[in-house]
Amino acid sequence: MAKKPNILFFHVDNLGMGELGCYGGGKLRGADTRRIDAFCKEGMKLTHYVVEPQCTPTRSALMTGRYPIRSGNHTIALGGNGGGIVSWEVTIAEILEKAGYKSSCLGKWHIGAEDGRFPTDHGFDEWYGPLRTYDECMWLEDPHYVPERDGFSHMHAGTKEAGTKPLLDEQLTMETKKTCDLEYQKRGLDFMRRCAAKDEPFFLYFNHSLMHFPMSPRDEFVGKSTNGDWGDCLLMLDHDFGVLLDELDRLGIADDTIVILCGDNGAEDHLAGRGTGGFFDGSYFSSAEGGIRTPLLARWPGHIPAGGESNEMVHVTDMFTTLLSFAGCEKPADRLIDGVDQSAFFLGSQPTSNREACMVWLKDELHAVKWKDFKINFKRQQHFHDPELPLGFARITHLQEDPKEREAVNQRYVRWWVMQHAHRIVRDFEDSVKREELIPPGSPLDFVPKQRQAA
Repeated sequence: MAKKPNILFFHVDNLGMGELGCYGGGKLRGADTRRIDAFCKEGMKLTHYVVEPQCTPTRSALMTGRYPIRSGNHTIALGGNGGGIVSWEVTIAEILEKAGYKSSCLGKWHIGAEDGRFPTDHGFDEWYGPLRTYDECMWLEDPHYVPERDGFSHMHAGTKEAGTKPLLDEQLTMETKKTCDLEYQKRGLDFMRRCAAKDEPFFLYFNHSLMHFPMSPRDEFVGKSTNGDWGDCLLMLDHDFGVLLDELDRLGIADDTIVILCGDNGAEDHLAGRGTGGFFDGSYFSSAEGGIRTPLLARWPGHIPAGGESNEMVHVTDMFTTLLSFAGCEKPADRLIDGVDQSAFFLGSQPTSNREACMVWLKDELHAVKWKDFKINFKRQQHFHDPELPLGFARITHLQEDPKEREAVNQRYVRWWVMQHAHRIVRDFEDSVKREELIPPGSPLDFVPKQRQAA
């Protein structure tokens, strides 16, 4: 039996399409992303990788292969609020575990913050990271915040056997945010070394804290870019990715490891750490292309051809199905899975993606349908703090002609014929909901869709 490939999934928080050098950023953004740019040439580069507009929905979609509207994870649960995936959901780590994989989740999980919903409850052997997300490190800076009254945010750690607990001596502070990636790095290197020593295939889900605000570069990166703290942090991200790549080489397992680098949504929109969608307009927490497109680079020496670039559409749910296929695993057959297997596309045996469409949700509202290079908007929001605008008529944009989505109507063609495809995609989704109900947000841990309760 062929050796199963290791998987290193390097997830970047809030990565716009205009940040990395290989996507037109880098030095233009004041920071030479030389390690990531070199990595880009060693595998495939996607320019049409579609994610969700927020962290929680994307991470849920990646872990389950399902639209987050199905799992009740279509928006982030703010500090103190419940929510997250229910026990019935099956994650990629749970499936890989049955195939002999060891799994580690490092950094932000963000799809459950209580017993039963932690990574170690969903197939991961170990986890270390914040309870929710990084802006909670700013609570202590707020003069109106009283920790004893308003609650603490601690880093958490645990194992499958012992469970997950808060680290009471590691509160999420500004200093923690600045240095936490070093702890992720230390634990990630140790995990890969342990697995390599035992010749066990591994899945390392490495969630870097950048480029999530606040922008706090470690001391050795301060002043190293020409773009202040933001550029210094981009250099730090590039360096930290390189450390993991170097360890794969040192362990002699680079050729046996699939490495994915991608973002979880588009660029930041806060002035203190504003990113850019580059070729596209918009930010995270919006349905604009700049909010839902993010870089994806994939390397698997001897399998994924080096130097490839494609503008074919791949959705975040597809990574669930495709990575399982690479590992020789089947996707679950007892539930609706939205991800399609893109292994033939990544391996170069076909030039086209197996996906021609996807739906764009903002919270629980359907904002758009993407079909090929067309985008059909029913609602519109370009940036995080812009108003959400219902549209009297659907807005049809061809994204190669109008990448910044500026024109309400193409006066030359008036492409109402495209609507039939959007309606077909919406009808297919509505039919699927009749076969398996949506899980409401905040559902109890033991919730099971009624169509599956007798299964």
